[in-house]
Amino acid sequence: MNAPGRHGLRIVRLANFVTPASGGLRTALDELGRRYRAAGHEPVLIVPGAGTSDVTTPQGRVLTLPGPVVPGSGGYRLLMNRGRLRGLLEELRPDRLEVSDRTTLRWTGEWARRARVPAVMVSHETADGVLRTWGVPTGTAARTADRLNARSAHAYARIVCTTEWAEREFVRIGVRNVVRAPLGVDLERFHPGLRSTVSRARLLRGEEVLLLLGSRLSVEKRPGRALDALAALRHLGVRAVLVVAGDGPLRAELERRARSERLPVEFLGHVGDRARLAGLQASADLCLAPGPAETFGLSALEALACGTPVVASATSALPEVIGSAGLAAADTGLAFAAALRELLGRPERERRAAARARAALFGWDRSAAAFLAAHDAPTQRDAVEVRP
Repeated sequence: MNAPGRHGLRIVRLANFVTPASGGLRTALDELGRRYRAAGHEPVLIVPGAGTSDVTTPQGRVLTLPGPVVPGSGGYRLLMNRGRLRGLLEELRPDRLEVSDRTTLRWTGEWARRARVPAVMVSHETADGVLRTWGVPTGTAARTADRLNARSAHAYARIVCTTEWAEREFVRIGVRNVVRAPLGVDLERFHPGLRSTVSRARLLRGEEVLLLLGSRLSVEKRPGRALDALAALRHLGVRAVLVVAGDGPLRAELERRARSERLPVEFLGHVGDRARLAGLQASADLCLAPGPAETFGLSALEALACGTPVVASATSALPEVIGSAGLAAADTGLAFAAALRELLGRPERERRAAARARAALFGWDRSAAAFLAAHDAPTQRDAVEVRP
């Protein structure tokens, strides 16, 4: 714990399922870490990797511990060595613990309780939604999720949910230590001015409507639905093409399908250059977010910031995030195609202005303040003294 007179908190953050090519969680960790530092705190992030490393970054100190690859995940790793992680936590002596994994790392909540360290778990996905995505029957998924969520709520001082939608599965079982903290978007990095007629012309290849899917290509994201929607749109006479920015275990299968069905799809793989990604999002006519278990959807919010409306799964949290700047669709290609056509029927200037206005409601400063409030931590630099 801090010595007397030192008020800046050492906030140790644990996260699994983070790779150099991962998307929303990696972005959120980076943006929040930067703002924790700006508020005078000391964020320390621990993630799994191929080896051991200890580096100082703009988001704070980042420690990597060796962790095994999850089979079929496309490279995700897990912090599985409890003894080594426990020893590192005891060495770091955190003032607060923040855990972004509700399954394999849930034991750290009990460690924090014994060590008298206030701990929060961040719910980045709904348990029942993920289970249903992997084919577990609805009733079984709900019962299993309830048991898992009850244990998590008992293990941690607080559960942080990014949307009301994500909060519901805790509320339904009477959990009282849930708080809400929305994520944000960088409105300076992602903006409509990045729209490029040159880029559009190259990607359209003589067609008329440019669709973008920015997503990890894994089963829980349902990327195949974007191809379903494209096929349905073209059957209706809409001359649309699809650009896919993302990689994952389903990429080869999706590429084979696009070739066999002669669908105009361009697979870019992981786009690590965020400026390039923002240019793609700004240049698209519409973006798709078909993942049925998304609890926030940073990629969709970035698209809105670029002035590009979004069609999202009606079963996810995204309708709550995108509001009237997009449309929710049932989880079928036909439903997504219908929503895309409806959005295309709106005047372009109006739909793009509405998208940007919606994104402007979400800032990372507001997000960080909510997360720090969940930690009972000061949010202003002048309110704290940083550890030497």
